[in-house]
Amino acid sequence: MSESTVNLRYMVDDVQACVDWYVGAFGFKPVMNAAPAFASVEKGPLRLLLSGKTSSAGRPMPDGRQPVAGGWNRFQVIVEDIGAEVERLRGAGVTFRNDILSGPGGSQILAEDPSGNVVEIFQPARVA
Repeated sequence: MSESTVNLRYMVDDVQACVDWYVGAFGFKPVMNAAPAFASVEKGPLRLLLSGKTSSAGRPMPDGRQPVAGGWNRFQVIVEDIGAEVERLRGAGVTFRNDILSGPGGSQILAEDPSGNVVEIFQPARVA
């Protein structure tokens, strides 16, 4: 791991299902697999830490709250043709929270991993 590596932790319900999803859908490389507790995958400078309920990150907080999967925080996968990428991902069984939305900065859609965590597929706006 280099200084330019960024680690992002997602709580997940099924570690192996999420490893398979990130590797299959987005081309991440497996780094470590200690399922069902923990695994990590990486793509470029992003190392994604997938923590199950039996991992140290899954332990309850002092006030009793439990870490859970499926929030709204996310990372972006930048693509050149969002329509084609969404079609490819749907063909691979990926589900989405919404349809493609467009704004001044570009277009986006939110994919969900098997635990409900979000990956934003983003196509930047073309600058004239």
